[in-house]
Amino acid sequence: MPAPKKIRLDKSEKQLVLQYPDNAFTLPAEYLRVYSPSAEVRGHGADQGNLVTGKLHVGIDRVAAAGRYALQIFFDDGHDSGIYTWDYLRELCDTQTEKWQDYLERLDLAGQGRDPDESPVKLIG
Repeated sequence: MPAPKKIRLDKSEKQLVLQYPDNAFTLPAEYLRVYSPSAEVRGHGADQGNLVTGKLHVGIDRVAAAGRYALQIFFDDGHDSGIYTWDYLRELCDTQTEKWQDYLERLDLAGQGRDPDESPVKLIG
């Protein structure tokens, strides 16, 4: 997969805009953070991934090229170890709706949330 024609960081909206020859995509920082290709998120083997929670307010400080094959994203929570290959970025673009829904379902099953300031405790009456 080739690199996007244009990459724009919109810090105020906390999103990355990727322009490809066939389409443009807007990826929220939270989505990119919870689907980071880092070992911290993916784990070190099959089915060893970690559910990232409480990233509702995460932003992106900056992005940088990682060679000619990828992008490194520096998040404002200090996370910067994920290298997003052009193929992986396009996968995140093409499957955003499905991946986001899957993430929300996994959060719900784990009794966790997106907002770090909200308690995941559910009161039973």
